Amino acid sequence: MAIPARPPVPRPETAVARTLLLGWVFAQVAGATGTTDTVAAYNLTWKSTNFKTILEWQPKPINHVYTVQISTKSGDWKNKCFHITDTECDLTDEIVKDVNQTYLARVLSYPAGDVGSAGSAGEPLFVNSPEFTPYLDTNLGQPTIKSFEQVWTKLNVTVQDARTLVRINDTFLSLRDIFGKDLIYTLYYWRASSTGKKTAKTNTNAFSIDVDKEENYCFNVQAVIPSRKANQKSVESTIECTSREKVDFREMFFIIGAVVFVVIILVIILAVSLHKCRKARVGQGWKENSPLNVA
Repeated sequence: MAIPARPPVPRPETAVARTLLLGWVFAQVAGATGTTDTVAAYNLTWKSTNFKTILEWQPKPINHVYTVQISTKSGDWKNKCFHITDTECDLTDEIVKDVNQTYLARVLSYPAGDVGSAGSAGEPLFVNSPEFTPYLDTNLGQPTIKSFEQVWTKLNVTVQDARTLVRINDTFLSLRDIFGKDLIYTLYYWRASSTGKKTAKTNTNAFSIDVDKEENYCFNVQAVIPSRKANQKSVESTIECTSREKVDFREMFFIIGAVVFVVIILVIILAVSLHKCRKARVGQGWKENSPLNVA
């Protein structure tokens, strides 16, 4: 009895090729019919410094676009950054309206060809951000030292308040205008020849501290809001240092100027005195040489 022949076993390479071909065909059909899946955003993060506030998220869109909405807890959703292909949206102009409010944002995903709020594809995918309260959550920017001076045993330092985009009556407010006495500055200072740091604090913008007369000092400042539970401190400012050579030169200049002034005054006084003496001698000689009057 004849044994029937076995059917040929497909080679592995042929099976893989057929699978890839079928996958490519299905992808083309899906793209042509508009059935490509829309991807929801994730990793929504607030990035805020001195109330300049941007919402960031992932991923980069491929076949979809994003719309960002923002709302207060008791308010309505407002569209921002409508149908964008970026993964960030600047929300500063909304949050500066009331920095004490708590805000919530969400990112909606739409198919790239869908220009409606929902479109034929149904409701868009969306993800909510964490809550954000600007007064509590914005980071403090790096402070700037406006001026400093070491005079004898006093080191005077003035800090420049950063300007923000928060406005009242078309006037931009500074950090001090917004936080008031909640904002303090910490001064870190040390001898230029040493590494041991000392600190001083103020709820104004000016420091005046006692230092050694014959020493140069280096220092920087940091903005702090102690009442916060998080984001209390800014990064420290750049380091500045005093220079006694500059101070000594200035002092020497004033001393030399004072000496020159005194010398000039003495010369003037001496010249006036000599002039008066000479004039008196001339008058005396004229009287002695004058003929006697005959009666």
